[in-house]
Amino acid sequence: MLLTRHLVLPVHRTLPWGAVGAAGAAGWLLTALTRTGESAERLSLYLLRAAILAFAVGLAFLLDDPARHTTAAVPTPRPVRTALRVALAAPAAAAWWTVALLLVPPYVRPPVGDITLEAGAACALAVTGAAAAVRFSELARPGPPVAIGLLTTALLAMLFQPGRWALFVPVEDERWAAAHDRWGVLLAGAVILGAVCAVEPLRRRIRS
Repeated sequence: MLLTRHLVLPVHRTLPWGAVGAAGAAGWLLTALTRTGESAERLSLYLLRAAILAFAVGLAFLLDDPARHTTAAVPTPRPVRTALRVALAAPAAAAWWTVALLLVPPYVRPPVGDITLEAGAACALAVTGAAAAVRFSELARPGPPVAIGLLTTALLAMLFQPGRWALFVPVEDERWAAAHDRWGVLLAGAVILGAVCAVEPLRRRIRS
């Protein structure tokens, strides 16, 4: 525990706050567009979803670590280092989301609980993608390919998702509740898979 506390400041300094901050600013800009006119208000749900995707892309860089290969043999296990990065980013993500919601006028704001579930699932998927890239590759900076994969997957899901498995539905759609049941499954699956991917592969533990 003492060693973990000593890691907080060094890990905080190595987090990619620039990428996360730029993604967050882009997301706020998108949500602020909901205040610019009636047409933007009608698109508030889609602008908010675009903001979520922008911020999730920023979180795809969360596990980037140029010194990854020189710190592989440190006493602190990789799951602890990964969990610490996520824990340090979580308050910033919560604050970003709170501001993003407040930027959307209340009368066009989607149901807060449901849209928050979408945001949580998207962010969890981004971090899990980064954790999987770290586990199954030697990349020190998995952020760029994970961000591209996240954007591509989101686009394909919006364009080609089967109607009965739709995720991106409007509020008035009768499938809204069922879609958010699926978002809940995605969130749970992403968290579980992320925890699994955070563990150092056996072959690397033996080599270390």
